[in-house]
Amino acid sequence: MNHIVVLNLWQFGIVYLLLLIVLAVFKRCKINQSKFLLIGSLRMTVQLVLAGLVLTYIFENPHPLFVLLYLAAMIAMSIHTALSRNREINKRFRAIVACSLGFTGFFMILFFVLGVVGVNFWNPQYTIPISGMIMGNAMTGVSLGLKTFQENVKTQKAQIEALMNAGATPKSILLPFVNKGVETALLPTINSMLGMGIISLPGMMTGQILSGTLPTTAILYQIAIMITITTVVCLAVFFSLFFGYRTLYNKKNQISLDLL
Repeated sequence: MNHIVVLNLWQFGIVYLLLLIVLAVFKRCKINQSKFLLIGSLRMTVQLVLAGLVLTYIFENPHPLFVLLYLAAMIAMSIHTALSRNREINKRFRAIVACSLGFTGFFMILFFVLGVVGVNFWNPQYTIPISGMIMGNAMTGVSLGLKTFQENVKTQKAQIEALMNAGATPKSILLPFVNKGVETALLPTINSMLGMGIISLPGMMTGQILSGTLPTTAILYQIAIMITITTVVCLAVFFSLFFGYRTLYNKKNQISLDLL
């Protein structure tokens, strides 16, 4: 196996020239997102550089407290980001989403690190990168599921009111929207699984191969992490919506869409 090629600043810097192509397309198509693209690129760079410095220190000075603090910050930011993209849901719904995302994410991290990999949970080399993949995908899935649920409920408000007047129960009215939200949230992950190995080599597998890991070992890790990601997205979105939609009606079975 060849050793990994280390990028120097010049090699790294030229990749930013590609943003000029994106900006040109934005201008040609009259897409007013240039500011967000530049801000997003800057934030990404700053955040990843800081994360790299922090992780370098943690890897050189491994301690359970560092792993715990980093993991807590990761989960907290995942919850904050998912909720910030869905500001209109009520406080009880938000609490349910936070608990669903936090607990399912943490459980899957424990399962993968201790059960699948079988290493010490406080080993930062495994726990932190794996946690990032699991929580990042769970956050994206929950955000997408919530957005789909909210948009579908709002666009079909008239139909919901008609069903309410006809005597339908809140469960029979809202559960189809829950099911659609879970389905939509899972589609990107399932589509990604369908194309892996033929259309694309996923990030975790590519990173391991570049670092010198045997492709066969990298494949086993990638399959395991993808199944875990699919499961955590499914559970986090399902629990968020299945228990969250119940906050939209009262004990008299009266639905209030103002709570969404």
